[in-house]
Amino acid sequence: MLAELRQKSQVTIPKEIIVKLGLSEGDKLDIFEKDGTICIMPVVVYPKNYLDELRKEIDDVKVKIASGKQPVFDSVDALFDKLEAD
Repeated sequence: MLAELRQKSQVTIPKEIIVKLGLSEGDKLDIFEKDGTICIMPVVVYPKNYLDELRKEIDDVKVKIASGKQPVFDSVDALFDKLEAD
């Protein structure tokens, strides 16, 4: 598909691509150059406090795993078996 570079360096992404990727107004896109190609990649941006909370939760689980207080499963089936048993 051909797109035209307009004033203020604007380009319209063809509707077929927008629909295929499930994009909508306000979605964030990372735009970068790689080997002479312009790449546009949809991204999800999370608030910093959400990421901080997630990091803390992961660190807490790592401590529990190291101390043996957090069960570790070899497979999803083993996890479900444990959940069904409780």
